[in-house]
Amino acid sequence: MNRAIISTDKAPAAIGTYSQAVKVGNTIYLSGQIALDPVTMVLCEGIEAQVVQVFENLKAVCEAAGGGLQDIAKLNIFLTDLSHFALVNETMAKYFQPPFPARAAVGVASLPRGALVEMDGVMALTG
Repeated sequence: MNRAIISTDKAPAAIGTYSQAVKVGNTIYLSGQIALDPVTMVLCEGIEAQVVQVFENLKAVCEAAGGGLQDIAKLNIFLTDLSHFALVNETMAKYFQPPFPARAAVGVASLPRGALVEMDGVMALTG
């Protein structure tokens, strides 16, 4: 299997036994990102700031893999409070253009470090 590990200091360092992303062929599997500031490794405060930081972290990993957010084919969103889903949609519209990726949103009891939102995804590169 042709596999490469993707890593960038423009996104938070892994806080466990995982890689920021793994590339297999033209597919990149993006690990979950929470709203850690990549420099301070401190969690952003408030849901709005967290949603923006998660998209920024995902964007940084996508770029390190040679693509961008538009290359995400499947996005998974985990929220500790599904009432924030409208805010996620509104913010996502600032980062993505149609056609949008396939997506799932799941309500969860808790996330690492007390985060309010986490996202992971699958990215497909052409060529």
